Amino acid sequence: MATIKTWKGRERRKVVSRKAWLKERMKLLEAEKKLTRRKDAVARRRRALPWVKVGRRYLFDGPRGRVSLADIFRGRSQLIVYHFMFAPGEKEPCRSCAFWTDHWDAAIPHLQRRDTTLAVISRAPLRELNAFRRRMGWKFDWYSCGDSGFNHDFGVSFSPEELRAGPVTYNYRRRRFDDDLNDLPGISAFYREGRSVYHTYSAFSRGIDGLNGTYNLLDITAKGRDEDPERPMRWVRYHAG
Repeated sequence: MATIKTWKGRERRKVVSRKAWLKERMKLLEAEKKLTRRKDAVARRRRALPWVKVGRRYLFDGPRGRVSLADIFRGRSQLIVYHFMFAPGEKEPCRSCAFWTDHWDAAIPHLQRRDTTLAVISRAPLRELNAFRRRMGWKFDWYSCGDSGFNHDFGVSFSPEELRAGPVTYNYRRRRFDDDLNDLPGISAFYREGRSVYHTYSAFSRGIDGLNGTYNLLDITAKGRDEDPERPMRWVRYHAG
């Protein structure tokens, strides 16, 4: 039996016969099936969550002018919003958020066939969003919520005063962040009946991992994500466009 070093020598992998490998693979398969069943059960609980009616009127600047939250659905009953970290005054947006949104253009027509609209929302002015979207070649709708309070109300944006005052609530827990970290990532889902909009779900931090196709692919490889545990996305760069 041989051994092979992996990921900067931090681990060693056994090299075995096909028969021995298959035995270990079948053990893992049972664990994977249990995980799949567990994920299905969690998804059912997610769909069964109660809804909250969105009572505040938000206005957004987007590709079709100034619109309301109900307008962003574009006639469909479901809306997925990615809260993209791009604050007013920043020269460039979050590289990690760009890493996530790089995956989604191809999914848009399939989501639309399932009565679902995907939109990205940031606080930076629309002209800056449009300029960066052109640079990256993205096709998805990107809206500016500006100072409407939308990203703040859905738990991903904080004022400097809030950050200086102490812990803020992010990912359903109280945490401290640097004073200049005004925006954080997250995803929210909404449902529309007529002009009434309901908030059905939000996730943050590692809760959005499943939306990143690159990570899902890397997770099946021998080296996995192959990241620095202390700074896991340090390697991420904007694509060439």
